[in-house]
Amino acid sequence: MDDPRVRQWLDALWGKSPARGGGTRSVLLAHLLDTAAVAERIWDNYLDDALTRVLDDVAGGAGRGKGLFVWLCGIHDCGKATPAFQCVDPTCAQAVRDAGLSWDRAIVENPRNRRRHDVAGAALLDRRLAQAGWAPEHVAWVWPLVAGHHGSFPDEGGLAEGRRTRGHLQGRGPDWAAAQEAVVGVFTRAVGYPDLTAVQPTAVPSRAVQLALSGLIVMADWIASDHRHFDGLDSIDKVSLAGSRERARAAWNALRLHGGWRRMPVPGPEAFRDRFGHGTRPSQRFVIDIAHRMAEPGLLIVEAPMGEGKTKAALMAAEILGARFGANGTFLGMPTQATCDPMFTEMRQWTSRIRPGLESEVALLHGKRRFTKEWKELLEGATADADDADPFGMADDDALYGMGMGAGIAIDCGEDGEAERRAPAEWFLGAKRGLLTPFVVGTIDQLLFAATRTKHVMLRSAGLAGKVVVLDEVHAADVYMSQFLKEGLWWLGQGRVPVVLLSATLPPAQREELVSAYLAGAASADVFEVGALLPEPGGYPSVTAAWLDGKGDAQLLVEHAQSWRDDLAVAVRVLDEERDERPDERPDEDHRPPGHVRAGDRAVAGLLADRLRDGGCALVIRNTVARAQDTYRAVGEHFGADADVRLLHGRLHAADRAERTEACLRLLGRPGPGRVAPGKRLILVATQIAEQSFDVDADILITDVAPIDHLLQRIGRLHRHAHPAARPKALRTPEVVVTGFARRGQGRGLWWDPGTKAIYGEYLLLRTAVEVLAADGGAWAIPRQVPELVARVYDGDPAADERKAFEEWAQRQTERAAKAEKYLLTRRGEHGRPTLAGLHYAGRRGESDDERFRALVRDGEPSAEVILVRRDDDLGYRTLAGRRLSVNGEVAPEQLDEVLGATVRLPSGGLSEAAERDLGPLAGWRDDPWLRHSKALVLDAELAAVVGEFAVRYDPELGLVTTRGT
Repeated sequence: MDDPRVRQWLDALWGKSPARGGGTRSVLLAHLLDTAAVAERIWDNYLDDALTRVLDDVAGGAGRGKGLFVWLCGIHDCGKATPAFQCVDPTCAQAVRDAGLSWDRAIVENPRNRRRHDVAGAALLDRRLAQAGWAPEHVAWVWPLVAGHHGSFPDEGGLAEGRRTRGHLQGRGPDWAAAQEAVVGVFTRAVGYPDLTAVQPTAVPSRAVQLALSGLIVMADWIASDHRHFDGLDSIDKVSLAGSRERARAAWNALRLHGGWRRMPVPGPEAFRDRFGHGTRPSQRFVIDIAHRMAEPGLLIVEAPMGEGKTKAALMAAEILGARFGANGTFLGMPTQATCDPMFTEMRQWTSRIRPGLESEVALLHGKRRFTKEWKELLEGATADADDADPFGMADDDALYGMGMGAGIAIDCGEDGEAERRAPAEWFLGAKRGLLTPFVVGTIDQLLFAATRTKHVMLRSAGLAGKVVVLDEVHAADVYMSQFLKEGLWWLGQGRVPVVLLSATLPPAQREELVSAYLAGAASADVFEVGALLPEPGGYPSVTAAWLDGKGDAQLLVEHAQSWRDDLAVAVRVLDEERDERPDERPDEDHRPPGHVRAGDRAVAGLLADRLRDGGCALVIRNTVARAQDTYRAVGEHFGADADVRLLHGRLHAADRAERTEACLRLLGRPGPGRVAPGKRLILVATQIAEQSFDVDADILITDVAPIDHLLQRIGRLHRHAHPAARPKALRTPEVVVTGFARRGQGRGLWWDPGTKAIYGEYLLLRTAVEVLAADGGAWAIPRQVPELVARVYDGDPAADERKAFEEWAQRQTERAAKAEKYLLTRRGEHGRPTLAGLHYAGRRGESDDERFRALVRDGEPSAEVILVRRDDDLGYRTLAGRRLSVNGEVAPEQLDEVLGATVRLPSGGLSEAAERDLGPLAGWRDDPWLRHSKALVLDAELAAVVGEFAVRYDPELGLVTTRGT
């Protein structure tokens, strides 16, 4: 910087305005060096060994990866050295013009011109790297990292606009070119390179590594943008790498960021007992053995009966794979929010036994976590749980261009000592950052989101890249969800992320698809045909392991073991539905006349009265909320005070659902103080919420018909734990009663409950009914028969009377797969592309909203969420529980949990559409960061309201009841 003009330019070019820099303008070079210093902290204290080894290889040898990583993180904002950015703040802009860097204000400051310093930076760097002699293939993968640091990657066409070297937005004339060259050159020398040529990598990383690297650049940028730790430096004389390193050290310590288990030794033979307090079952031992035998990171599929202990085996396998291949944590994806909560407890116990204190690095990640008792207790004393708001007031640079959501709210990090910290660092709790926490329990949606073309998808990729990924109940992914699951597996395969998939059993075709998707990613190909290479498991439980060796050849292990317990002979009985003929019935609405009990519910109540004559616990699973509500009413009226009848479904408000779920898991759990007392009657009526990873033990199961794999999952709640002496004598033989359909008579086929048919389609129900009817009055040997039952339903050609249903099902499968394709992260035929350019073609700019994303990756049909409040005559509003709010609905801080706890999801379709159209926040919510995007459903004194053509009512026992027409 011997040239005084260069010094003057560097002193004038700003990176943060006073509003974003804690009241002081900050020169651009300060932010570049601050970000580089944060990157050093990330490398030393957070990154997994697997990624650091990859980056060493990319940079040209051991020890070189850190320098490249630091440079990439710091250089991300070089595009701020353009008129496109420098004109944004009028006061700062004047100082730049005074330094001799001018622009045509009529053009540059015209609001109609896009001002994107990320794309401008990519164009600037693209030009400078080429001038420095970089090979085209390295320029091609580096510029998208700069262009994408605000969440989306433009294509070559988007960059072309920024390549206009004489363009007004980019900076015209030799002074601008010299100033930009100075910014890049001074920064490059400051971080240890003699010149730009010396930075050039020697290898092109895979796109998966590029995507994870992009997410880490965003992470470093966001940390370095926190003005509480990186206040403004208004003179180039105050800027140095040493100073930035001190600021980064202080920020890192204050934020208390950690990086998982960090170079953990491979667990020994006694590790399982140390972690879980008991020895291994045969199936768990062979899962652990295969995890030791896998020569490279790969995919491990565990198929085992319900209650076999798959999750514990998977956590042990994750620990082994993580230690062997350099991962730094674990993501455990569960099928539902309700199943996440108990697994959160289990993961915290597991990590605490790996190393005391590690449990504080476990995050619970789903949209209703604030109502989970354990999560709430862990956050007591913390200042915020930022599920929907940004707790660090990060400068959303998109907001500078009229495209952002704003900065959110700022909170105090707190002064508690490290030893007192019980939950993950608050920084990880901010919007879009959850997966960056070292250990995460969340819904499988979190992985599926990472396979969508949504803004800031790179943060999800960075969070998954350093982990072992474990996904439970993968068989439950329908054809729509499976598109995202396979896309996610492709990216994990390319990134060499170890993955463990758990299922009771998989149809052979689905198992092959999952293995093919992972291996295709590992091979950087669109498809990878495993075909005859993948044998069928020879027994049950089984493990399938797959990876690519150093030559790119597929290596497969398919083995089986003995189950830990003998088969259960589960008696199978069909209860033909006694039905009311109501041709106008809508499957998920209440059309029952007052006082009317459906014939099918009377039959269920009568059967329960017979089976529970000596006490016992029954589980009744209905396929729709309306049926569950009807059955609950009928059974409750039948038993009165003679039984404890409970209801659980997804249309309860959030706080009520969390409380009911916790109570049911306790009352129907393992034998012990919390379980319902012997001799008492307990009946739980539930929807599919009780189907998967729901650790309850019922003496008898009554269930609506469902495809065979779902039906077998439900049977997994039956006699789950071994305590025969505690069961009533009449219920010591497990029994499943299947209803929801009926035989019409010779040659007339089957009648289906309309809601069941709407959910599952007729074909798989027909195939399942064949197996159920064949077993009626007999028994299934569980688990031994599970694989053959699933194979018989899903494999083989349809019978003549199934042909029409099969064709409708196949067409629907094709349509739903095509519907998902337009949201996938990669276009068909483009998996082999070498860079991230154009990844966000037609991208979705979604908020960090669990429910919106859930609709995207689950079924594409959004269902609205509303917060229930009560009108308080002329005095304004009350909470659902009755506490008074202000006349406009303003919520005091101590009332927030109560208000948010009254959130309920509406059924998709007409009611949700009407809510999206007609409802909005209360007037007093519009400036509240937690409530401003919420929809209020205002109920009258009878807890009822009208939305569009729908009448809705919230019943304290039944939950939300909906009726079309008023």
